[in-house]
Amino acid sequence: MRTYAAVVLAGGAGRRMGGRDKSALPVGGVPMRERVLAAVGDASPRILVGAGPAPAGVRLTREVPPGGGPVAAIAAGIALLDVDVPAVALLAADLPLLTRSAVRRLLRYLDHADLDRRAGCGGTPTGSDGACFVDTSGRWQTLCGVWRPDALRTALDRLAGRRGELAGASLRELLAGLAVREVTWTCDGPEPWFDCDTEGDVRRAEEWTR
Repeated sequence: MRTYAAVVLAGGAGRRMGGRDKSALPVGGVPMRERVLAAVGDASPRILVGAGPAPAGVRLTREVPPGGGPVAAIAAGIALLDVDVPAVALLAADLPLLTRSAVRRLLRYLDHADLDRRAGCGGTPTGSDGACFVDTSGRWQTLCGVWRPDALRTALDRLAGRRGELAGASLRELLAGLAVREVTWTCDGPEPWFDCDTEGDVRRAEEWTR
């Protein structure tokens, strides 16, 4: 799969960082959100959901209401995609160790799910709705994954119809019922889903980037 979009979520409150915009904190001299956007430099479009500013060539939008949570942020980002975009990377903005090769690995898994289905080798009747990394405990790293936009739109509509609003909804609620291909990390180097919630996390990421 060569064509995909990227939506980077940068609207977190950063409570454990004293309320600072943690995605703007530098790791290796580069703000974390810019490191994430660089990892999807071949995506089109690239969309940053948050207060900004956004680097050149990146579209900026905001969840409704501001601070409404990741599901509201996903809805804002997905709304800017053309209907023919085949895949979208959904990424937290505080993943300073994410690499382009990690994103391409996810895209390959999503692409292979469709190939397996067409060959009669399993999969759901409509193929996989997404692929995300899974850690050693079996936990999905849902904001380090790639997804079918149509599946996300359907899930957003269903959730909005059930709740009446998307603000405050959880990712688990949104993704319930989707067919997800789990991707383990067996490559050299740090896990690409390592996120920075504390000052200690930032220092640890700095060590990896030296």
